[in-house]
Amino acid sequence: MDPQPRDEVFSAEQPSIGDFTFNRKVATVFDDMVTRSVPFYPEIQRMVAELAADFATPGSSIYDLGCSTGTTFLLLQGALAPDVRLVGIDNSKEMLEKCRTKFEAEGIKRPYELRFADLNQGIAIDNASVVLMILTLQFIRPLYRDKLMADIYHGMNENACLILVEKVLGEDSLFNRLFIKYYYDMKRRNGYSDLEITQKREALENVLIPYKLLENREMLLRTGFRYVDVFFKWYNFCAMVAVK
Repeated sequence: MDPQPRDEVFSAEQPSIGDFTFNRKVATVFDDMVTRSVPFYPEIQRMVAELAADFATPGSSIYDLGCSTGTTFLLLQGALAPDVRLVGIDNSKEMLEKCRTKFEAEGIKRPYELRFADLNQGIAIDNASVVLMILTLQFIRPLYRDKLMADIYHGMNENACLILVEKVLGEDSLFNRLFIKYYYDMKRRNGYSDLEITQKREALENVLIPYKLLENREMLLRTGFRYVDVFFKWYNFCAMVAVK
C-alpha cells in the first residue's frame, strides 16, 4: 500500500489565512492530517466500528454524515451483514472522490451510495440502524444543529444509535486553556511546527465551533434519545453514543 501523502497544507507562511475548506489539497492529505491532528484517531475509529457493528441490523442502512474519505466505512464494512447499505454524505466533492477511489480499491460489493449535500440545510435519511458523525457536527452552524439532530432522529429506526465524535470546549476556562495547550503539544509531537499550528487554528476559527461536552449531551437528550453515554474522552476531544 502506498504511504499516505504527508499533510503540509499550512507548512509555508501564508500572507492571508482564509477559512478552512475541504478542498482538493486537503482531501489529498486528509488521512495523514486527521491521524496526526486527532488524538488516538485510529483507536477512536476502531471503537466506532466496533459499536456500529453491534447496532447495525440486516436490511438497514448506515449513514456517515461527513464521511470524508470513507475510513470508518472501510473499517466497519467487513463486520456487517451483506445487505446492510452504506450511505456516505459530505459537502466536499473532492472528499467524496477520494472516498469512491478507496471503495473501488477495496472492492466493496455491498450496496452503497455517496451523496453530496450541505448538512446545514438539513438531511433526509430513512431506515437507519446507525448514524455516524465523526468530527462533523462541529462544522455545522450552531443555528442549524437542533434541526439537523431532529432530521437524523426521525430517520432512525427504534433502538438505532447515533455515534458522535467531537472536539469540545472545557467546562471551565481554566480547563479549556490547559486542554488546548496539551492538544498543541500533541500536534508538535506528531511533527507539526508552531507555524502550521497557528495558521490552521486561524483558518478554523470561523468554521469549527465546538460545544461543551454537556451541551452536546443535553442536545441529544432534548432531541429525544433515550440513552446517551461517553465512550472516549481525551482533554478536548470526546466520543458519545446515543440510542433512540
